[in-house]
Amino acid sequence: MEYINPEGLRLDGRRFNEMRQILAEVGVVSKADGSAVFEMGNTKVIAAVYGPREIQNKSQQKNGHALVLCEYSMAHFSTGDRRRQKNDRRSTELSLVIRQTMEACILTELLPHSQIDIFLQVLQADGGTRSACINAATLALADAGIPLRDLAVSCSAGYLNSTPLLDLNYVEDSAGGADVTVGILPKLDKVTLLQMDAKLPMETFETVFALASEGCKAIAERVREVLQENTKQLEYRRAA
Repeated sequence: MEYINPEGLRLDGRRFNEMRQILAEVGVVSKADGSAVFEMGNTKVIAAVYGPREIQNKSQQKNGHALVLCEYSMAHFSTGDRRRQKNDRRSTELSLVIRQTMEACILTELLPHSQIDIFLQVLQADGGTRSACINAATLALADAGIPLRDLAVSCSAGYLNSTPLLDLNYVEDSAGGADVTVGILPKLDKVTLLQMDAKLPMETFETVFALASEGCKAIAERVREVLQENTKQLEYRRAA
């Protein structure tokens, strides 16, 4: 199958270095301390944050740091596969990956003897759900007023038909090429997540990694815009 036509366009009309449309909103779950919805093309994720609150299980307490818990799940209607179970192996793995990424950006040392719960649900899945969850979680944490050392943002890039591609959709991700998911703290210039599901020559990997990193920086700008717009709305409401 040809995923890139002779004019350099992908199946959905994007060029190799173009991302899907990004839409985001915070404060979407009224009973949560912080929440957000994040869309990358047809992938849509909702995040809800509860805390900081008193730690529930004392045996899980960390010395001088907050406990961060994360639960990832996919709605049964998010894909065409109705057999997916809530607590399958992939959900457990992604919960751990996202939790570790969030721990890297939260100033847990400022919230000792407390816990922060992050719940993530994929409403629509069309590739890039891992990255969308990280971006949604960051927005929800900021909405909850959790102190962050930096925004944690994520994006993926792949290598298909001998071409590096930014922000793969499901069709591209399922084509059998390499997929590299990157998470960064943009202001601190630190990598918090790097996962690859196939081998690549070093030169090719560096090109794909650089493309994903540029995608992360673009997402960070969009996340900042959403948070700034939310702050302006809050200020307007208080003034009114």
